[in-house]
Amino acid sequence: MYHITIPVRCDDIDANGHVRGPAYLAYADHARWTCVQAAGVDPASLTARRIGPVNLETTVRFHRELVPGDEVEVSCEFHWGTGKTSRVTQEFRIPDGTLVASVSSVSGLLDLDRRKLLPDPGTYWQELVTRPELLGLAPKTA
Repeated sequence: MYHITIPVRCDDIDANGHVRGPAYLAYADHARWTCVQAAGVDPASLTARRIGPVNLETTVRFHRELVPGDEVEVSCEFHWGTGKTSRVTQEFRIPDGTLVASVSSVSGLLDLDRRKLLPDPGTYWQELVTRPELLGLAPKTA
């Protein structure tokens, strides 16, 4: 599982003095992209193959407020099935371990030319990664 710590920025705060909802989505996206890059995927390699990740559904559950001065650790855990989609679950925790929010996303890989989802997206990611364990994929065999 991958983790990244993100400081709460002043421009992430709403009129109520806590982090606004869209900022949680931005944190989740940032964590997923840094995870993919840490796994060895260069975003340019996706473009060169004419494929791109797409978010099809996102659910956010809020458990506790985040306020200015907080830091939040965001995790990423990928879950692969046999169809055209995968799921990513993410937990947002403050340094003492308290769960602040959770995000669950359904994603796919889009053929950028045909505008269709590709079957079994994990096989495409497997071809691109150098650290498959970060994306919940089996290690490559020699």
